Amino acid sequence: MPPGGPVALAAVVAHAVRRLAAAGLGEGDEPAREARLLVAAALKLDRLALITQRDRPVDPAAQDVVDGLVARRIAGEPVSRILGRREFWGLDFALGPDTLDPRPDSETVVEAALEATADRADRRLTVVDLGTGTGCLLLAVLSERPNAYGLGIDRAPGAVRIAGQNAFRLHLEAQAGFLVGDWATALAAGAADLVLANPPYIRRDALAGLDWAVRGFDPADALDGGPDGLAAYRSIVADLPRLMRPDGCAVLEIGSDQADAVAEIVNSAGLALAAIRADLAGRNRALVVRHGKKSLVERAKPH
Repeated sequence: MPPGGPVALAAVVAHAVRRLAAAGLGEGDEPAREARLLVAAALKLDRLALITQRDRPVDPAAQDVVDGLVARRIAGEPVSRILGRREFWGLDFALGPDTLDPRPDSETVVEAALEATADRADRRLTVVDLGTGTGCLLLAVLSERPNAYGLGIDRAPGAVRIAGQNAFRLHLEAQAGFLVGDWATALAAGAADLVLANPPYIRRDALAGLDWAVRGFDPADALDGGPDGLAAYRSIVADLPRLMRPDGCAVLEIGSDQADAVAEIVNSAGLALAAIRADLAGRNRALVVRHGKKSLVERAKPH
């Protein structure tokens, strides 16, 4: 923004749009959408105020705050990280440096979990979320299952703190608890009717090739799946026969090319692969696992 005195809010938004568009950030209405989010955050305004207070004067100090947020976006920082929050399953989640930024693809895990437990929708359900991060998977399921109680576990104390805060903000604190732990090793046998997990699954040699918006801002420990991307699955699946109740199930998020490899780990643990669920792009995204030795795989049809 050129130096000077106060300018109208509409001009501040327009300037932000031009900077984002010139930087090649998004197509169509995307620069305008991001500009509105950043201006609203910088000036602590809601969406309605951006529309109804277009002539509101913005002083130079506030313009500098807007310019700072826009500069961060141009440098590659995702809008969700700048704002410190992300919408997931229609719910607003705070983010932290120790949490992944939830992606829409992970909603496939929530959908699969709700389908797999549809027969218990009105009964008590105990849910365990391994590597809970923001708590998005667990809290999304609990928001749809008022008789369920869930426990989220994460190795990172910062993630556990953020997940707990999200539970309070979403008024789900009576249904959820969070603790620091190494997967499910601290839990008793038969602790879960439903296990959720979105573990790190990126091959270590592929980390450097990730988009900067992921590689630069998501915690490395939540991305690094070891040399073959499967290290976390081996640990988690090995404990599922002990952790799940006899009629329980687990829903695991996977990389789009990992279904066969994770299925082999599941079968080697004496468990059954009950279904493979695809995300909105038609890519394999979640596995449903149950007790039993025979896998009757239901492959999801692309939406």
